[in-house]
Amino acid sequence: MTEQLQTRDTNAEVVLELRDVSKSYGGVHALEGVNMVVERGRVTALVGENGAGKSTLIKCVTGLVRADSGQILMNGEPVSWRSPHDARAAGIEAVHQSLGLADNLDVASNIFLGRERARGWLRARKLAAREMRHDAARMLHDFGVRVPVRSPVRFLSGGQRQSVSVVRATGWGSELVVMDEPTAALGVRESDLVLSLIKELASRNLGVVVISHNLDHVLSVADTVWVLRRGRMVAHLTGDEISSSNLVRHITGLEEAERVDSPE
Repeated sequence: MTEQLQTRDTNAEVVLELRDVSKSYGGVHALEGVNMVVERGRVTALVGENGAGKSTLIKCVTGLVRADSGQILMNGEPVSWRSPHDARAAGIEAVHQSLGLADNLDVASNIFLGRERARGWLRARKLAAREMRHDAARMLHDFGVRVPVRSPVRFLSGGQRQSVSVVRATGWGSELVVMDEPTAALGVRESDLVLSLIKELASRNLGVVVISHNLDHVLSVADTVWVLRRGRMVAHLTGDEISSSNLVRHITGLEEAERVDSPE
């Protein structure tokens, strides 16, 4: 079992909770008794070194894999996803590092990818392209994203592509958005755009989970930070506890070394 961590702000509404979640692959314990909560209207960061278990945890949350034990609760109710489709139907959207955009399609088509609208019957049925472009433009404008809906995605910058992926994830009644390395390989200006979008999502009372190795970006957006190390949740930081030095200490395990070396 992991050490007991303070898991929530009692004044905030919890959208997602993990209780003693464990997952193993053969003899490798990817997650061991992990507890975590995600609250509405707050940006929750998940950090840790490569191999800490972040990807496995997110796969459990988004339905890509099933935990071996423990509980996942959505809005206080236990859930068990059979597939990512189940998680999406419940309001969980993931923005993966690969973004999952189709370069050969335009922005509107990407926003409606997998949710295409059509008109007519049987052989006369065709895509409602004009309607989708209109609604895509409205969704982009709502988030302050200035991207032409007719532009093929392959012509967009990294920041614009990330923005399209975020808008796509949040335009369908989402309750929780999980973002994996959202600013990876982006320049300063484009990173600022994406970080602003992350804050905007939280301001709309969504639960937002950000997985990132960029601690400066974590510090700029996170209201609360969970730290995974070797499959165990070792720290939960809020408020003034969220500092670069604290994050590095918990990520690397220096706080344990300091306890061992301190005099009795």
